[in-house]
Amino acid sequence: MNITLSLVPLVSLVAGILILVIPRLLSTIVAVYLIVVGLVGMFGSGTFLR
Repeated sequence: MNITLSLVPLVSLVAGILILVIPRLLSTIVAVYLIVVGLVGMFGSGTFLR
Protein backbone atom coordinates (compact mmCIF):
# COMPACT_ATOMS: atom_id res chain seq x y z
CA MET A 1 0.00 0.00 0.00
CA ASN A 2 1.36 3.41 -0.99
CA ILE A 3 0.63 6.44 1.16
CA THR A 4 1.40 9.85 -0.31
CA LEU A 5 1.18 13.14 1.55
CA SER A 6 0.59 16.43 -0.14
CA LEU A 7 2.18 19.61 1.20
CA VAL A 8 -0.96 21.78 1.48
CA PRO A 9 -3.07 19.41 3.65
CA LEU A 10 -0.09 18.81 5.93
CA VAL A 11 0.46 22.55 6.39
CA SER A 12 -3.29 22.99 7.02
CA LEU A 13 -3.27 20.32 9.71
CA VAL A 14 -0.27 21.83 11.51
CA ALA A 15 -1.76 25.34 11.28
CA GLY A 16 -5.10 24.14 12.66
CA ILE A 17 -3.47 22.40 15.60
CA LEU A 18 -1.36 25.46 16.40
CA ILE A 19 -4.43 27.72 16.25
CA LEU A 20 -6.24 25.44 18.70
CA VAL A 21 -3.27 25.36 21.09
CA ILE A 22 -2.23 29.03 20.82
CA PRO A 23 -5.13 31.20 19.55
CA ARG A 24 -3.01 34.38 19.64
CA LEU A 25 -1.00 33.08 16.69
CA LEU A 26 -4.05 33.07 14.40
CA SER A 27 -3.09 36.03 12.20
CA THR A 28 0.54 34.89 11.87
CA ILE A 29 -0.43 31.33 11.02
CA VAL A 30 -3.01 32.49 8.46
CA ALA A 31 -0.47 34.80 6.84
CA VAL A 32 2.19 32.08 6.62
CA TYR A 33 -0.39 29.60 5.31
CA LEU A 34 -1.49 31.97 2.57
CA ILE A 35 2.12 32.62 1.55
CA VAL A 36 2.86 28.88 1.41
CA VAL A 37 -0.30 28.15 -0.59
CA GLY A 38 0.57 30.97 -2.98
CA LEU A 39 4.10 29.66 -3.50
CA VAL A 40 2.85 26.12 -4.05
CA GLY A 41 0.33 27.44 -6.55
CA MET A 42 2.93 29.46 -8.43
CA PHE A 43 5.74 26.93 -8.56
CA GLY A 44 3.89 23.63 -8.16
CA SER A 45 4.23 21.17 -5.31
CA GLY A 46 6.81 19.06 -7.17
CA THR A 47 9.56 21.64 -6.76
CA PHE A 48 9.21 21.65 -2.97
CA LEU A 49 9.44 17.88 -2.65
CA ARG A 50 12.46 17.32 -4.92
